[in-house]
Amino acid sequence: MGTDKTYTLAEWLPHTLSDSEVQRHLDDLGELLKQIVEGGASVNFILPFTHQEARQYWEDNVLPSVVNRKTRALFAWSEGRIVGTVLLMLAPQPNQRHRADIGKMLVLPAFQRRGIARALMTAIEDFAREEGRTLLTLDTNFDSHAEPLYRSVGFQVLGTIPRYSRNSLEDRLDAATFMYKELA
Repeated sequence: MGTDKTYTLAEWLPHTLSDSEVQRHLDDLGELLKQIVEGGASVNFILPFTHQEARQYWEDNVLPSVVNRKTRALFAWSEGRIVGTVLLMLAPQPNQRHRADIGKMLVLPAFQRRGIARALMTAIEDFAREEGRTLLTLDTNFDSHAEPLYRSVGFQVLGTIPRYSRNSLEDRLDAATFMYKELA
């Protein structure tokens, strides 16, 4: 795996941006999600999946959650566009305010294998610490290329649930691996 220092990481703070900047980010995020789904990743969507549907997901679900500080979003930027992202979804339950879920850890296929995913995962842990979160959880497709990445940054496997979600490309149900990491 190589590294490429031609990317930068930054938190998405849409309330500090112009409407046109937010719209451009939503377009980038839509394209990112669409390419990931078309590549077969298990990220809650199945084909057929249009750019508009992908963009709408970010606009309707993630943007309000980020604005309301229920989610923190981190982006990787390169060549003037968003090429990767990861979300830290803060558990709102009073008895779980020590916990957060990792979601939508995505890197454009053309930018994979450059260390971006690892950098995103490391940086999102800093956000978790800032929020007082000491337990991170995530799920990923069983035996996916993401599972070794998560293990390499310290996530432990809790277990696997068979037939957990529909495959994005084929009419079959796939298993999911659930993982966690305790932060020091």
